[in-house]
Amino acid sequence: MTLHEIAPRTGIAFGLDAGQILRVIDPRGVQVSDLLAFAAEDVREVISAGRTFDYEETIRLTTGNVIWSNRSNPMLEIIEDTVGCHDFLLTPCSEATFRHFYPTEPVHRGCFGNLAEALAPYGVEPDAIPVAFNIFMNVPVDGKTGRIEVLPPVSKAGDFVRLQAKRDLIIGLTACSAGASNGGSFKPIHFCIES
Repeated sequence: MTLHEIAPRTGIAFGLDAGQILRVIDPRGVQVSDLLAFAAEDVREVISAGRTFDYEETIRLTTGNVIWSNRSNPMLEIIEDTVGCHDFLLTPCSEATFRHFYPTEPVHRGCFGNLAEALAPYGVEPDAIPVAFNIFMNVPVDGKTGRIEVLPPVSKAGDFVRLQAKRDLIIGLTACSAGASNGGSFKPIHFCIES
């Protein structure tokens, strides 16, 4: 089992075979990782927040929950989760995100740009990038108003999530680029594939 590092504010893509387990690790704490998964045989099939919330009957996904596709097929199952606080509401940060929320900071291509570049060799076009499963992201929802807020992750150094592929997949994974999502600093993400 080889441990890989995603440098701060970057992203990668790779294949994950059915049955393999992806472990995503926050090595230093308080760092988000955007995850996308596409069906290897047809990348038009992709994870879906809406289908997942519908079938799992929760917006707070953790151990035992399945992430479903836009075609109602299981994609990934969360089999271990040491944090229990993730987001599946917000889209990957992008240049437009930085212009909107961080007007005094340099514009960055964000997770969206990083994912678009990493996934292009697999035939995924930018317009096909959906809402990501934002591992370790802390987005509480006000029960009365529905208002959302982005707070620093509650993940600590060494926290992780293990997800088992339910089919052959193409995975996109980042070390998130948005300051508010990561408590104001940018750190790496580690991952490994368990056969």
